[in-house]
Amino acid sequence: MGKGGQQPQRPLYFRTLANLASPSEVRSVLQIASGAFTSHTITSDLIAFAQRILPLQFQEVHLISKNNKDLLFVKRQDAPNTKYSEFHMSAGERAIIRISKEISNLRNAIVLIDEIEAGMHPFTQQQLMLELQRLALRNDLQIIVTTHSPVILDCVPVEARIFLERVPGNVIIRPAYKDIIQKAFYGQSLEKLSILCEDEIGESFILGVLDVLNPKIGLMHDDLQVGRDTGKEEFANHIIALSKFQQLENFIFILDGDAKSIENDLLATAQRTGNSIQPLFLPGNVPEQWAWKVLQTYTDEDAVMIGHSKIDIKRIMLQQDQLFDNAADSPSKIMKNKFFSFCEILKQPHTEMMRKIARKEAERLSPDMNIFMQSFETLIRLWQNRK
Repeated sequence: MGKGGQQPQRPLYFRTLANLASPSEVRSVLQIASGAFTSHTITSDLIAFAQRILPLQFQEVHLISKNNKDLLFVKRQDAPNTKYSEFHMSAGERAIIRISKEISNLRNAIVLIDEIEAGMHPFTQQQLMLELQRLALRNDLQIIVTTHSPVILDCVPVEARIFLERVPGNVIIRPAYKDIIQKAFYGQSLEKLSILCEDEIGESFILGVLDVLNPKIGLMHDDLQVGRDTGKEEFANHIIALSKFQQLENFIFILDGDAKSIENDLLATAQRTGNSIQPLFLPGNVPEQWAWKVLQTYTDEDAVMIGHSKIDIKRIMLQQDQLFDNAADSPSKIMKNKFFSFCEILKQPHTEMMRKIARKEAERLSPDMNIFMQSFETLIRLWQNRK
């Protein structure tokens, strides 16, 4: 807005539905019964909104009022000889009729409704949100509601959702990611992100990265599942099977670096199922090769992490290089055995060693790790932001 500009003035309607049933409000309405009061017949266009939401057909709706207090009475078509007031209505029926009376004739206004789901059946919540959206378009209204109901949330377009989180001394806006909202409503994420890798070393590498990445993106280890013990040649079959059950969007595929040769085959497999994927590849031909290269650069400070001095680490690594130098096997197999033997000498599980190394490199964002983490975070964000 330019200097000197002004916001146009609009009527404002505010209602906290939970307060409709509060004892203080009930007592104040009861005071109408003493002394003279005025009776008004509510016009049909004001009750049409309620009729489209509630499974009831109203014959008449009356409003009696005194001073600033009022009370609604209704007569239904299925019971024409019986009238009843708000005190005999369900909380949902009362809320809907009140909203209908108060906002149906508003034009170009702001409508604020707090705890909109209060006292309403989930089906009624859906119908109410549908009618509110229709009314907003028809009467040029800006309608803002607050809710703790996932039913209400599902009725609102993704771009119209704002998720607020209370933190010490403040309230902050969080991205309205599915898993964040599910944890707010249910205490846990109902849908988990699955990560499929080749073996336990790959899993350990991924867990080390997640130790650093999860706090940044608001995830916990329980929000993710890491699957392994599958050869790279099986990944194409996994893609086909997951697509049949419409689960492909909940999976990230992470392979060893030597599997880059089959990347195009995996992309083509996903395309044939009508889907797209973006596989990731761990640095190095195999993660053990990458870890061996990283260990060679360790300083005394780094070496403390694994409980040994830099001199001891380099000495043991040199022994292992000499021991496996003439081994008759594939380079990847030799590297895996060399790393396993190194860890045994240090009396540390090779999986825990890999996790420690991956975590350390993720913390200092070494070049290879930085590239992997950026791609990994992008795929996680896409999963969080799915509709």
